[in-house]
Amino acid sequence: MGKWFKSGSPWIWLTAGAVSLSLIAVLGLLLLIGWKGLSYFWPAPVYQFDISVDGKSQTVIGEVYERKLIPLTQLQDAGFDTSAMTDTHEPRYLIKVGNRERVGLDFMTILGSHIKQQTLADDIAVIDRDQNGKFYGYPVSYIDDGRVLPISELAAGLVQAETIRQELDRIKQEEFSHINWQLENLRVEGRKLVLAKTMTEADQARISTERDALNQAYLVLEKNLFALQSRLESDALVVRDMTGENVTLPIEQVLDVWYPNNLSYIGKLDHWVHQVGKFLRDDPREANTEGGVFPAIFGTVFMVMLMSVIVTPLGVMAAIYLHEYAGKNVLTKIIRVAVINLAGVPSIVYGVFGLGFFVYMVGGTIDDVFFSAQLPAPTFGTPGVLWSALTLAILTLPVVIVSTEEGLARIPNSVRHGSLALGATQAETLWRIVLPMASPAIMTGLILAVARAAGEVAPLMLVGVVKMAPTLPIDGNFPYVHLDRKFMHLGYHIYDVGFQSPNVEAARPLVYATSFLLVTVIIGLNLTAIGIRNHLREKFRSLEQ
Repeated sequence: MGKWFKSGSPWIWLTAGAVSLSLIAVLGLLLLIGWKGLSYFWPAPVYQFDISVDGKSQTVIGEVYERKLIPLTQLQDAGFDTSAMTDTHEPRYLIKVGNRERVGLDFMTILGSHIKQQTLADDIAVIDRDQNGKFYGYPVSYIDDGRVLPISELAAGLVQAETIRQELDRIKQEEFSHINWQLENLRVEGRKLVLAKTMTEADQARISTERDALNQAYLVLEKNLFALQSRLESDALVVRDMTGENVTLPIEQVLDVWYPNNLSYIGKLDHWVHQVGKFLRDDPREANTEGGVFPAIFGTVFMVMLMSVIVTPLGVMAAIYLHEYAGKNVLTKIIRVAVINLAGVPSIVYGVFGLGFFVYMVGGTIDDVFFSAQLPAPTFGTPGVLWSALTLAILTLPVVIVSTEEGLARIPNSVRHGSLALGATQAETLWRIVLPMASPAIMTGLILAVARAAGEVAPLMLVGVVKMAPTLPIDGNFPYVHLDRKFMHLGYHIYDVGFQSPNVEAARPLVYATSFLLVTVIIGLNLTAIGIRNHLREKFRSLEQ
């Protein structure tokens, strides 16, 4: 036994066991988040409950969201009559009933003893709407421009409504946006001429003529918009709810209709894929508790890529100076210690620094010098995606510097001396020999920087991220990439949905789904960087020999 301990085998097994437990814990966490999030999009069965409470009968239709066993003592403390309950625990069901505008809440709590009968609701439809959440009911008829049609015409009506809705979105987001952009440019141009005191009557006439032409184009678009909107408003869906009353739902609010209890397994799988696709490509709605997360995905990836473009050259140049040029003295040691200590500074401190230095100082100066015509409305003197990327670049800079320096230190000095002996300058040696050999280490630093930056939320709340961004940082208007705009972020979206949502129970699955998506995005970015690193390692492996 003593020889076995001295051989070091126990420590090898202990290390392997610790690594195995860590991997199991990480994979278990990912599986839990993935299951909780992705199962939300699976079409759950809808039940009809016949209940009786205090002698009053009622019919409730909805999905079983949660089932818990509640101790009778807890029910007694809450004022419930438990005399007819024989067990020590009573099942309590949380039913998602939807129909928010009629019931008042999305969920209803029912005790097991109150349920007289529970059956699958035949031919029940789940109606996804852009307002007031989902609606559960039995479709009765479809109204097309005032004509009452059989419900079989609903599918064609939904396709037509989706086409009109897409055209409305295109007009609002592209054509209206372009006209507003042109009008704003005319306003700024006139403001610049006034400030420079060079405004002439010809300039005034030209600007006025162009503005009138744009306003006329705006009116034409507005007329087309109202015509499309009236076509949507003339259609409706008649549905019988759980009280037996017919409810008319405007088709402009109806996004999708499905019959969960009538779907086969293949149909449910197809519906699940369709819902996941909508979650990835749609915009959020209903205070972020409904809809998709595409703006948050785009904002997260765009900000991380912009941060990578900024932090990589800065970190590499700093590491090259510290390792290749700086003297081996006390000052260099102090700088290295300071760089390492920067990695331990709380991220919120970087957010305060970014707000004060980048936004107010640098951005305010840029506005005063280059965008004075837009003042007092700031352009760069307000939080935006550029300042968020710069703040996270400063936050992750120590990681890139340390990783790059470690890569430079592993390169033998004989390689440098051989290059210099062959007549190359120090700059040529760095560019053609040293940096290619150190590129895998540089990519390792970038991988660590991306992993940390993609999950940061606290500093972004101060320097650019918002709950809802009306437009993306990229559009069809010059200069096409708008680094001054605010953006959405998956990490902040998780915080907002989980802690700021007015409908906690409805938002809980979205927290899991968005968390799983954020982890997937980070893994995707890291795998891309790892692939590039492995390619560079193989490409420049011959230089090490």
